[in-house]
Amino acid sequence: MAATDQPRLYPQQQFSPPSGACEILLVRHGESAPVVSGKDFPLVDGHGDPSLSQRGHDQAALLAARLRVAPIAAIYVTNLRRTHETAAPVATELGMAPIVEPDLREVYLGEWEGGLFRQKVAESDPIAMSMWAEGRWDVIPGAETNDALRARTVPALARIATNHPDSRVMVVAHGGVIGTLLAHATGGRPFAFVGVDNASISNLVIIGERWILRRFNDTGHLEDDLSPGTNEPNG
Repeated sequence: MAATDQPRLYPQQQFSPPSGACEILLVRHGESAPVVSGKDFPLVDGHGDPSLSQRGHDQAALLAARLRVAPIAAIYVTNLRRTHETAAPVATELGMAPIVEPDLREVYLGEWEGGLFRQKVAESDPIAMSMWAEGRWDVIPGAETNDALRARTVPALARIATNHPDSRVMVVAHGGVIGTLLAHATGGRPFAFVGVDNASISNLVIIGERWILRRFNDTGHLEDDLSPGTNEPNG
């Protein structure tokens, strides 16, 4: 090497999405209304459909403040109203109408739909304890299997990614669904990612069969959300 030659520098490369990839902000809905003993939630297509609690609405407002300047090409919600109510402040800030993707609705809980799931978990019902130990929803009588949940949710998110190459979208979904999608992305155990916080953001980059998890359960925007509450893993 000549005395005047300078060595070539190779700085550490920062991540950037591959060409054609879709970046997905996967948001769990805000906290939903509590179950009232003796009064079931209304059902939509067999699924419990509570609204957000006041805390959930506050969380949705904090989410909107976080994302108001984010370059988001589309907003997706499910057919359950807690996702619509969570997305509404962001949609208003960005001037968008959310798109409904019904295949991202929450896992079907069989005989424990309508709010009974929360009661059984709170009471440490033996079936609930077996469900966590085995990592299977269908330990609950009549509930959806892990395979069935994955078979409808993974293609649904893949469709969204295909429709938005080189773009970022927000998808507001549910705890069980987000857990399934992140387990698929990482090859993890079925319940490895179940239990994301309400109004949290997880970040996936998808191109074809390649799914990249970039962020998990980001709640930095919720630092002002100090009110007490519960956060059951399904909802």
